[in-house]
Amino acid sequence: MAKIIMGIQLENRMETAKKVQDLLTQYGCFIKTRLGVHQTAEGSCSEKGLIIIEFMNNADKEAQELEEALLKIENTTVKRMKF
Repeated sequence: MAKIIMGIQLENRMETAKKVQDLLTQYGCFIKTRLGVHQTAEGSCSEKGLIIIEFMNNADKEAQELEEALLKIENTTVKRMKF
């Protein structure tokens, strides 16, 4: 049984984050761990963001579906690792 980790990079985060969040909520039952990071400084917020997701066991189909949906969002890059 493979463990799937997915990295999602957002460019233009203020525009893409809502669409990505909606998809992550839709697939939330298949996500075991989620970590979101972006750089901030006083008075500003980064336009780039990174989300790292660990999927539940046996969620290969759902991970593939989520990846395909994410790739349709402009300014979003997806990378996947299997262990």
